[in-house]
Amino acid sequence: MTEMAHDAVVSPRPRLASGLALALISAVSFGTSGTLARGLLDTGWSPGAATLLRVALAALVVAPLGAVALRGRWGVLRRNLGVVMLYGVLAVGAAQFCYFSAVQYMKVGPALLIEYTSPAVVVLWMWLRHRQRPGVLTLTGAALAGLGLVLVLDLVGGLGVSPAGVGWALGAMVGNATYFVVSADDRVDLPPLTLAGGGLVVGAVVLGLLGAVGLLPMSLSAADAVYSGHAVPVWVPVLGLGLVSAAAAYTTGIAAARRLGSRLAAFVALTEVLAAIVAAWLVLGEVPMAVQLGGGVLVVAGVVVVRLGEAWRTGGTPRPSERRRGSGSARRPASAAGATAAQRKQATARGRPIA
Repeated sequence: MTEMAHDAVVSPRPRLASGLALALISAVSFGTSGTLARGLLDTGWSPGAATLLRVALAALVVAPLGAVALRGRWGVLRRNLGVVMLYGVLAVGAAQFCYFSAVQYMKVGPALLIEYTSPAVVVLWMWLRHRQRPGVLTLTGAALAGLGLVLVLDLVGGLGVSPAGVGWALGAMVGNATYFVVSADDRVDLPPLTLAGGGLVVGAVVLGLLGAVGLLPMSLSAADAVYSGHAVPVWVPVLGLGLVSAAAAYTTGIAAARRLGSRLAAFVALTEVLAAIVAAWLVLGEVPMAVQLGGGVLVVAGVVVVRLGEAWRTGGTPRPSERRRGSGSARRPASAAGATAAQRKQATARGRPIA
């Protein structure tokens, strides 16, 4: 990950409201993916096949819209090709494949909670790579999240969580961290639809190539998917994965992160954990244990404290892109204190002061 984790300082109220709405839509859409995929995996689908079909279907829908949004500015796409590749390989392909692999070995809720410790990974990366040492609040939040994971996995009670499931969920966490860092970088001058469409195409191509050479097992089944004892045609969860939990989720998520910045976007995205747990409870009958609910609360609290610590550390420093294009007071008419000598001279010649 390159140094792209710059957050906006203040969002105008309409932009903030639309960003929050888009982030909630994205989180709920993403939250359905594990439950929908579980029904396919139980009938013999491999995680690779479920991921490839989901990403490919979403790419077919979003990529044409992304091309239209580009308005013929293909040079912009060429300049940002590396970002699109990073987004497609890690944020799309790796994150979803690892998550679907995780839910083969563990319940949806714990797998998603592990994935959503990704904000702490972003903080750690910025510390090791860019020497941005975290403060006391940040370290406290990381400790809370770690304790929460112990409870979620019920390591003390001996729930018997599969190490393979935990390993796959940690891989999804890395991909999820990449998703927030890249999505929130407003220096990438690609429209959200273009970034989402390009990333989905790259993810589909990479997954397809891995499947073609045999590195990614691909197995499908025409059998009906079963959810809480009710059989549904296989095309229902397939369309849900492609259109709702991928196409809608990625496009609204990028648009939200551009409006909110990675800190607030990551915080609102925690509602995906709640949406996924509720969906798994209602559709799959996966009732969470009390100790796991307590651990989930600690994980969420830890991530929130980490975010508060990072906001305190940055102290509202504007991101470089805002300094370049001007923001806040820079967009207002010049005041007497901020006017240049040439402006004062021109105003004096016209016989009026600078307001």
